[in-house]
Amino acid sequence: MTPSGSSLAEALRLHRPEGNAVIAEVKRKSPSKGWLNEHLDPAQLAVSYVAGGASAISVLTDVPHFAGSEADLQLVRAAVEVPILRKDFTVSVNDVLDTVEMGASAVLLIVAALTLDELREFHDVAISCGIDALVEVHDVAEAERALSIGATLIGVNQRDLHSFAVDAERAEKVASFLPEHVVAVAESGFSSSDAVRRAAGSGFDAVLVGENFVVASDPQDEVASFVGFPIGERS
Repeated sequence: MTPSGSSLAEALRLHRPEGNAVIAEVKRKSPSKGWLNEHLDPAQLAVSYVAGGASAISVLTDVPHFAGSEADLQLVRAAVEVPILRKDFTVSVNDVLDTVEMGASAVLLIVAALTLDELREFHDVAISCGIDALVEVHDVAEAERALSIGATLIGVNQRDLHSFAVDAERAEKVASFLPEHVVAVAESGFSSSDAVRRAAGSGFDAVLVGENFVVASDPQDEVASFVGFPIGERS
């Protein structure tokens, strides 16, 4: 099965002249908050996201923590043509290959969950298979590891994995460390357009948003309100 849509990194990079891009997430459940939208229609939601200006869709396929599934990803893949990120815990080469088989455009690699050798191997396998790897970091030390293996698509998670607290200032410090050639994505904790404007101003090319969109009464309008803020220089 061929990857869905174009390259995720390229789609975000091409959006730069129009301001920040949005990766909108299909997310039924959160480990910290429980059910968000138990009965959502993945295809319908994805279509609304794209109509609102989303450049890509993220789909949770993790079952225990997020009540996601491979079926959700395939429904989204059939409904829209934008790139699709498989959002799951990648812990083996087989997980990367499964992502390719599902037809996703990108796999998630979390630096905190992998050794440097695993990170390098999984990243190389993804690229050789024709998909992107969104390498997720939480601080500058993890960003250094991501850059050391050649990552050019880096997500900065604003949420602490242990306390679940959101720290935009820490994310901005990481953004200032990333070279301009890297496509930078701010992840987690976006509940207002002002927060997105701040992230874009600090040099993030895109934001990845789930909870705020899946609980919105009008997801299309909510996505539209998060798109297109001027992207500042990283300093």
